[in-house]
Amino acid sequence: MKKISLILLVLSVTFSSCEKDDICDAATATTPKLIIEFYDVLNPTVLKNVTNLAVKEIGSTSVLSFASESKIQLPLKTNEDITKYSLILNSTDVTIDNEDFLQFNYTRQNIFVSRACGYKTIFTLDPTTPYIKTETSTPDGYWIQNITVETSNITTENETHIKIYF
Repeated sequence: MKKISLILLVLSVTFSSCEKDDICDAATATTPKLIIEFYDVLNPTVLKNVTNLAVKEIGSTSVLSFASESKIQLPLKTNEDITKYSLILNSTDVTIDNEDFLQFNYTRQNIFVSRACGYKTIFTLDPTTPYIKTETSTPDGYWIQNITVETSNITTENETHIKIYF
C-alpha cells in the first residue's frame, strides 16, 4: 500500500508540473503580407479591378492569379531585404498581355509572438527607394502608370501599403 501511495504521489507531482500543449491560435497575427490596391489612373479615387493578373515572384515557380480584383496580398521574403515580382496584366491572352517588374526594397525585424507561434517578421519599406519599376527586355509600354506608398511600415494586413494606378 505504501508503494502505491508513493507511486501516486510521484505521478501527481510529475504531471502537475507539466504545462498544457502550446498551440498557436489561428487568430494570432503572423508575418504580414504586402497589401496592394489598384486605382484608375484617370480617376485616382476610384478602385479599379485588374483583369487576369498573374504575379510571379522572380526566382520562384509559384504564380498567383487574380481574375478581377482591386486588392491583392503579396508575401515578402523573410530572409532577404528585396522581393522581385513580375506582374502580368491580361495574362490569359498573349496578344494583349503586358508585363511590368516591381522590386520592393525593405528592412526586416523579427518579433517574438509566443512560444507556440514563434516569431513573425515585420517590414519597413526603404525610405528613399521603396520600389523599382522596370520593363521587360522587349518593351511594350508600362501598364503600371504610377505607384504611391501609403504606409512604409508593414506590420499588419489591416491597411493598404501600396497603391498602383493604371
